[in-house]
Amino acid sequence: MATIYDVAREAGVSPATVSRVFNGGRVTAERAATVRAAAAVLGFAPNRVARSLRMQRASVIGLIIPDIGNPFFTALARGVEDAAQETNLSVVLCNTDEDVDKEHRYLEVAAAEQMAGVIVAAASRHRTDLSALVGRGTPVVAVDRRPRGASVDAVMMDNRHGGEEATEHLLARGYRRIACIAGPEGASTSDERLAGYRAVLRDHLGDAGRAAVPPAEYVVHGDFRVDGGRAAMARLLALPEPPDAVFVANNLMTVGALAALREAGLAPPDTGLLSFGDVPWPELVTPSLSSVQLPSYELGFAAAQLLQERIAGTAKPLQTVVLRTSLRVRESTSGPAHD
Repeated sequence: MATIYDVAREAGVSPATVSRVFNGGRVTAERAATVRAAAAVLGFAPNRVARSLRMQRASVIGLIIPDIGNPFFTALARGVEDAAQETNLSVVLCNTDEDVDKEHRYLEVAAAEQMAGVIVAAASRHRTDLSALVGRGTPVVAVDRRPRGASVDAVMMDNRHGGEEATEHLLARGYRRIACIAGPEGASTSDERLAGYRAVLRDHLGDAGRAAVPPAEYVVHGDFRVDGGRAAMARLLALPEPPDAVFVANNLMTVGALAALREAGLAPPDTGLLSFGDVPWPELVTPSLSSVQLPSYELGFAAAQLLQERIAGTAKPLQTVVLRTSLRVRESTSGPAHD
């Protein structure tokens, strides 16, 4: 028997659109006609959708994220909410502050309240435990960060590609002593961005024909917060041979790194600065900051769509969706003073 997903594939639309067609939602006449034609071809019985949506109308999903103060997660949350509204799901926001114990309490609440599903950006790659939800059959989608060993759907971005593109850009602009302020060790996003940075330098041949592998002290781990970025940059600037450019693995640490540069009487682009993720209003910072642009909203929207499919009962194999980053070049990486 045909399902909502079969009709969606036949009509070239989303399952949510099929639901709206058969339940009085807002859909263009042309799209509604396409969906109804596909349903007729497949012999689809629309009352199955109606029953599914009646169950979902009173449903609540949980969104568990590490830091709502970070603009990246703010945009991600908006994407989740916008997608959830399409099928009348309500969203409960939970902020963990990167605290695994706090995260665990929220996961327990989600299980106890029998939420329809949960989207989670894990506080820890190794310690986040989703078994309480997965074991009871609650749909879970990991977003941005996936705990190791968790058998759940996931929506990720290509962190390694972003780290590679950032480092390649700094090399192309003439910087040679390139450091990295990475995130916490063991965090999947941090590890992947750092791996991209290291891979490019390992493959790049310096003036002497050797791989441009940076000194170990050129990699400093922070905590994804402003103060962590400031402390990491201060540590790099205190080296006997400070870096001439720094790739910073998230936007909040970039704010701290920029503050430390200014406290030392330095500024981009003489010391190049490139952020993984935009700081708020990057064009208003002087000089404007180059960054790896992140699909924040799209991550949230895609995660909510995946969760909706699981709530509706799809039996497809687990999926991992990977979205690409892109580089936005601004003034902070225009080249070192000695060039």
